[in-house]
Amino acid sequence: MSSLGVGKEVLSLCNKCKLTLAHIIVTMKTDKVPHKVQCKTCNGTHSFKDATLEKIKKSGSRRVTKKKTGPAVADLWQAAVNDPTKEHHKYSPRTAFHEGDVIEHPTFGAGLIEKLIDHDKIQVIFRSDIKTLIHNK
Repeated sequence: MSSLGVGKEVLSLCNKCKLTLAHIIVTMKTDKVPHKVQCKTCNGTHSFKDATLEKIKKSGSRRVTKKKTGPAVADLWQAAVNDPTKEHHKYSPRTAFHEGDVIEHPTFGAGLIEKLIDHDKIQVIFRSDIKTLIHNK
């Protein structure tokens, strides 16, 4: 086994290349820890960064949490469209609609009115998309 020292090769994370590459040790902090290294690829000189420690830091720094969500939009749409008690209204920009109504649009098909926007717009959930339509004109 070769000991570390000035002029020896060591693997370090390169600042410029953004890769773990072979570097030449320029200065030492202690007998076993390099301080400054020079990349053999780009010739950049920087502080020694142990690649194994960098990977540990990066992998442990982020936490991913799942957000709790209600029923999926597709499930709401499916339940409303298949509900036998709900009447399907033919869509027309001149007709006034209310939240929870089910409409039949000539292009988009069956849709559930999710909410009223202003006095003349509605947000409608269709099978594949959510659209804003006019009404009550």
